[in-house]
Amino acid sequence: SEAAAECPEARERGERLRERARPACEREDARERDTLVLCGEREREREGERRRWTRRQAAMIPQSSLPSHIASGPHVSPFTNSNAGLQADHRSEDIHVPANAASVPFAVAPSTEHAEVNLGEPRKHTTSPYVTGNSVLAIKYKEGVLMACDMLGAYGSTKRYKSVQRVFKVNETTIVGASGEISDFQYISNLLEELTTQDFCYDDGCTLSPKEIHAYLCRVLYNRRNKMDPLWNSLVVAGVDTAGESFIGSVGMLGTSYTDSHVATSFGNYLSRPLFREFQRDDMSLEEAIALMQEALRVLFYRDKTSINKFILAKVSGGEGVAISKPFALDTKWDLKAFVNPSKHAVGSW
Repeated sequence: SEAAAECPEARERGERLRERARPACEREDARERDTLVLCGEREREREGERRRWTRRQAAMIPQSSLPSHIASGPHVSPFTNSNAGLQADHRSEDIHVPANAASVPFAVAPSTEHAEVNLGEPRKHTTSPYVTGNSVLAIKYKEGVLMACDMLGAYGSTKRYKSVQRVFKVNETTIVGASGEISDFQYISNLLEELTTQDFCYDDGCTLSPKEIHAYLCRVLYNRRNKMDPLWNSLVVAGVDTAGESFIGSVGMLGTSYTDSHVATSFGNYLSRPLFREFQRDDMSLEEAIALMQEALRVLFYRDKTSINKFILAKVSGGEGVAISKPFALDTKWDLKAFVNPSKHAVGSW
């Protein structure tokens, strides 16, 4: 018996016999305890991985503030307390304009919300456009600039909202038109309102020029693009500065920009700019500019399915400032023979 007790095989056989003799409920309890211990170990491993990922992200994106000689410059908000230290603003949005006494204007320090996001959580910014606006057109004429667009806010291919204002008056010298995501354009409009409020509070007799507004929007969109959180808009900035010089510029969602005598976004690049290249002149009269703009809008309405026959015109001139028209419709012609039976000569038609 002593030899049998020392044999490993006999011990294993004895353990199996005792295990079979145990009640089934005890065996099930033992399995549950083993499973809970294993799940706890795996959860601790996942938590350790999340903490290490957070530390790596924080090390890759250092928090910094503006140098003292820049932060005390003339661009600092008058609402900022000069005695308060320069602390990083941890809002969920980027800091393009001042929002409270502790914020530093125009600094784009990364927020902790983006750095400490846990793995697997949903994104909290616009990942794809939902309600969108289409083409914006702008041309120069002798006395200023002219801008036009329709008033549709399309939900995908559905013409859902038909009174959306996509031309924004920044000040008495500048207007901004937008195509793309409407909610992102509302965010940009709020930025511009805070910027003009800050400029008004300086009370120095100077206002932001169209070139300065265009440069500011280029920096905003390029900054958001670098954060992989773009604003899904193509913007058109138009205006006349205090010297009487007309300006038209465009900036895309990636921060790419250009200036020209005529600008268009979306399908207007393909359908309207050929007309502008042929007929637009910097010394044309206001009546000629309106007629050219209406013809370009008519072509867009004919050819673009996400367009409606409800438009607005906005002009900026040196003497009169900004004027935005009431909504209007264009005369259209649909009794052409090609429209009566469009599939008459199509291959395979009945």
